[in-house]
Amino acid sequence: MSAVAELIPKNDRRIAKLINALAVAIPIVVAILIGGIRQKIDLGTWTSYLPHLNGLINSLTSLALVLGLVAIKQKNIALHRLAMLVAFSLGAVFLVSYVIYHISNPSTVFGGQGWIRPVYYFLLISHILLSIGVVYFVLKALYFALSNQIAEHKKVVKWAYPIWLYVSVSGVIVYLLISPYYAH
Repeated sequence: MSAVAELIPKNDRRIAKLINALAVAIPIVVAILIGGIRQKIDLGTWTSYLPHLNGLINSLTSLALVLGLVAIKQKNIALHRLAMLVAFSLGAVFLVSYVIYHISNPSTVFGGQGWIRPVYYFLLISHILLSIGVVYFVLKALYFALSNQIAEHKKVVKWAYPIWLYVSVSGVIVYLLISPYYAH
């Protein structure tokens, strides 16, 4: 058992309530910040480069998730833990960067035509919807891992991991498809 696991209480109702609240609050706050701001906030031109950073962050998150899976399959718990904490941290940085970009820049319109257009919108919509739902699963998986409730962690990860990996990879693909249309 790690020192971290000893600090996180098992079956704590307060933590369960916090996870539930965060899983609801995060998507709502993001939607309000992005959709509720009529006048974009001028944070300077540096924010126009954030989509490229976000594409990199999603790519690194995908790699960390795959590394975490490989590590646990090889029973390398230390590497698995590190990879998953890196993925979680990158996800948090991505979320902040994503919000900063969208509150300070106009929406980018996808300009692709033909068969790629419905593919793009399918990926975008499924990415957005699953990114909302995965917050709960990732937070639960993290809590169970850090509180050393490994059986519960494994149950949640059966849902969390494939959804999170899809969200991460689809985020990279969506970025690659729309990146030619970003204004610079």
